[in-house]
Amino acid sequence: MSGHDDAPAIKLYGNKKEQERFENFADLFAIVKTTEKLERAYVRDTISAKDYEPLCEKLIAQFRTLWETLRDTVPDVEKFMAEYNMQCPMAAKRLIYSGMPATVEHGKPSMQSNSAVAVAETVQHFITAMDSLKLNMVAVDQLYPVLNDLMQSMNKIAQLPGDFSGKVKMKNWISKLHQMPASRELDENDSRQLLFDLESSYNDFMAFLNIGQRA
Repeated sequence: MSGHDDAPAIKLYGNKKEQERFENFADLFAIVKTTEKLERAYVRDTISAKDYEPLCEKLIAQFRTLWETLRDTVPDVEKFMAEYNMQCPMAAKRLIYSGMPATVEHGKPSMQSNSAVAVAETVQHFITAMDSLKLNMVAVDQLYPVLNDLMQSMNKIAQLPGDFSGKVKMKNWISKLHQMPASRELDENDSRQLLFDLESSYNDFMAFLNIGQRA
């Protein structure tokens, strides 16, 4: 037997906590790399919007869940990416800052929808969002899915322009909430501003519908 046979195995971690940390790092690395490949495939039109959107939503949800457990050890994901030499600018934008698929962000729905149904859904999502705030449901994990549903329903209305004020405002709020911990609650100023933005966007939406009916 050679001396190499008796050489001890190299361990990356010394205890269960360190093992979990390395596994989380590996998961984060994989999510970022996969998102970058997906974004590039979408840009190059090698994947359809219909297939891209649910895959992107899943990756964003996985990223949010994982980052909640890693915020103490990885407070800055871009620094993590630089440390491991990850050239993934499109993934960084999607996962860290945007928090929504490109189809949602840019108002290009992945599938056609009955306009009447989409309008009814949008009205309901506006009401749900405003009622949530009035009931003091101001935690990020309470508001984020509600606003995301609202944004997606607006994007299903083909006649609604991409620069519609409600879309612009909700996109900004979704991105802002996406960068906050799930348990964080909006302070009074942010809550009032969000409610104001929702109410003004709802009024603009109803005015848009009235204009469309008269046209």
